[in-house]
Amino acid sequence: MHFTLRQLQVFTTIAKHQNVSRAAEALAMSQSACSGALKDLERQYDAQLFERIGKKLSLNSLGARLRPQAEALLDRATELEREFISHKEAAHVKLGATLTIGNYLAVPLIQQFMAQYQGGATLQVANTQHIASKLLSFELDIGLIEGEINHPDLHIIPWQHDELCCFSSPNHALAHKKNITDNDLIHAQWILRESGSGTRQTFERAMQGLLPNLNILLELQHTEAIKRAVKGGLGIACLSKISLEEAFHHKTLVPLNVKHRNFSRRLYVVVHKHKYQSMGIKQWLEMCGVG
Repeated sequence: MHFTLRQLQVFTTIAKHQNVSRAAEALAMSQSACSGALKDLERQYDAQLFERIGKKLSLNSLGARLRPQAEALLDRATELEREFISHKEAAHVKLGATLTIGNYLAVPLIQQFMAQYQGGATLQVANTQHIASKLLSFELDIGLIEGEINHPDLHIIPWQHDELCCFSSPNHALAHKKNITDNDLIHAQWILRESGSGTRQTFERAMQGLLPNLNILLELQHTEAIKRAVKGGLGIACLSKISLEEAFHHKTLVPLNVKHRNFSRRLYVVVHKHKYQSMGIKQWLEMCGVG
């Protein structure tokens, strides 16, 4: 074997940052040492891995094909090192979750994971497209998402059912109307999640045929900001029932009866098809019932 793990680290880190100096900084190496490690790897196999455009390095077809295998080998080496240090399998996962899951479901799951497997986890919360991007760049182990995505390198596993709910303040004109019509929806002012979020995807699917006519007053990235805007009387909104339970219980917000529109959806667990599944990843998938 002629390559070293350090060379693979340099290769995958440059692939992530697309720049030698930023990769060197991430690896605590000098720029010359980082560049030299990549050149040695390419020279050893007479194989160019990147297209070089100025200071930017983009993976060519060979580099893109080899990157998942290099990432998987480094993951195996990291797990082996943890076992040498701890003398036992270390269950640790890097999670990415979309907003509703991150704020309302992820923490109890992490608590269960810690209790059941004595494992640990880190959590990033972002929208569906951002989580997918982090999975594809091997920066996350597992994604817990609300939106629907389609990528040949991602394994999307159905996980839980969820449902969105339209809602308003108790003082809104629609608050006590028994049946909300499409005409009501068109004439209302809406406060919605941003494009690219799973919640927005489900809302747009449910409102098919009405979208061009909806009056969208605000687009906000955070669930709590949307709820505050609705409480303040700025308009109506649509979010997961999970995020609205407490507000409905205290009657600070009220559900709207929009039964003729389908707001149901699935939540998904997502993993990279080519990423090595460490013990922590396997245990998390097992805990979620999708392993």
